[in-house]
Amino acid sequence: MDESGEETPVSPSRLSKTPSWITLGFVLGVLFVLALRSDGDAPKPKPAPASPPPPVKLERPRVTDIEAVFADWGHHAVWHNDLTEVALWDTAKRSYSQFYEVLRSGDVYYFRSIDRLTHPVITQGMPRDCPLLFTQPEDARADGK
Repeated sequence: MDESGEETPVSPSRLSKTPSWITLGFVLGVLFVLALRSDGDAPKPKPAPASPPPPVKLERPRVTDIEAVFADWGHHAVWHNDLTEVALWDTAKRSYSQFYEVLRSGDVYYFRSIDRLTHPVITQGMPRDCPLLFTQPEDARADGK
């Protein structure tokens, strides 16, 4: 053995490979953190303001429709204190969905749209093809009118 105090160098094939993998992992971690920080420092874009929903088009019932239909079918109306309520058939919705209160003043009729009928609908004695539903107040039913 050599006593000169010099150690013989270790061959590169015998060196451990572990430190190089640790160094590579450390370098990749640093690069990843730097990439995250650079994205986080950038100002975030403000979300676009929400556009208002499109306006809902409300259908106003055409008074001329109810006037024309009531002129033909109004003789079926049951009046109480010169008032009655009717429902007009809506062909687009395929239902009785337009509601009116009718005021009678002599031979003149005044129509006011309402959101619903407040009196019971007359079902007996009405023609099947009638485009109007007529109502009768409870007190008028009790009177037998």
